[in-house]
Amino acid sequence: MAMPPVLLLPPSEGKQPGGTGPLRQAAKVSFPELDPHRLIISSALIAAMGHHEAVRSKLLGVKGKALAAATEANLAVHQGPTMPAIDRYTGVLYDALDVRSLSARDRKRLSKQVLIFSGLWGVLRPDDLIPDYKLKMGASLPPVGKLAPGWKLPLTDAISRFTTNAVVWDLLPKEHDAAWCPPSPGSATGAPLSILTVKFLDEQKRTKGGPRTFTTVNHWNKLLKGALVRHVLATGADEPDALAKFTHPEGYRYDATLTETHKGRSIIAMVRTQR
Repeated sequence: MAMPPVLLLPPSEGKQPGGTGPLRQAAKVSFPELDPHRLIISSALIAAMGHHEAVRSKLLGVKGKALAAATEANLAVHQGPTMPAIDRYTGVLYDALDVRSLSARDRKRLSKQVLIFSGLWGVLRPDDLIPDYKLKMGASLPPVGKLAPGWKLPLTDAISRFTTNAVVWDLLPKEHDAAWCPPSPGSATGAPLSILTVKFLDEQKRTKGGPRTFTTVNHWNKLLKGALVRHVLATGADEPDALAKFTHPEGYRYDATLTETHKGRSIIAMVRTQR
């Protein structure tokens, strides 16, 4: 029986505050082997919240009231109230995923098949209970340094039991993708069977007899990926051609002629034709 595909997602900048779950001290999260590194990062984050406002603003990427709220949340990261990660994250991708409208079957699949990369936690399962916090994977946190390189080896090892011989949908932005280093698909023990990524393209109007031209969609990439995650959970799509019958709500369709596959890695093209 084929293994179900694994989906790698980023967290979100937007987060639901508060929570009714147990305090962080009592809440367990997946991949406990990462706890020592999590403690180093969270302790450094708390210490950093004692720095001048300008230093905190540069580290967290926010200002004013948002900085004050982020500072307060980070100071309480060891004992703050928790909620499931899938409810904590409220950004564009998660709004488009709309977990509350998933069927019971697909909600169960999400819990088992989705892994969420995080600058603070390394990697989470959707139902892991976490407090509110603010820290990007791309941050450089004194004295730890840049987070993604520090997570690369422990995170890759921690998730290998899920990614080995599995089809992996890598829907991570670059800063999160830098936090893992799997063997080339199919190349060795412990390697994924294949790795699938996706790009969304707007096709420009063609002049008569002219070549096809495209613009890569970046500004709402997260919105587009949220709907794709729903499709993968519903269908078990595990190869590029499995998207042949999928029409994205925003009109993007699979284009096999623009999809690239090399040594087990595929970059799947979803194209919307301009009318």
